[in-house]
Amino acid sequence: MTELKVEGMSCGHCKISVEKALKSVPGVQKVEVFLDQGRAVVEGDAPVDRLIEAVQEEGYSAQVAR
Repeated sequence: MTELKVEGMSCGHCKISVEKALKSVPGVQKVEVFLDQGRAVVEGDAPVDRLIEAVQEEGYSAQVAR
């Protein structure tokens, strides 16, 4: 499981965009995006750098949550 901090999401459309981007990464099994917390939880074996890249391609910033 990987938890990402996602910045720039402000609405339901943003949440859906981030979910779709993460689900498109090979190796992802499940995605939950929490708009109010600005985070995404991803299950699967996708590389973290590819997850971050997918979010950035949608126009949001992402990093591994600490």
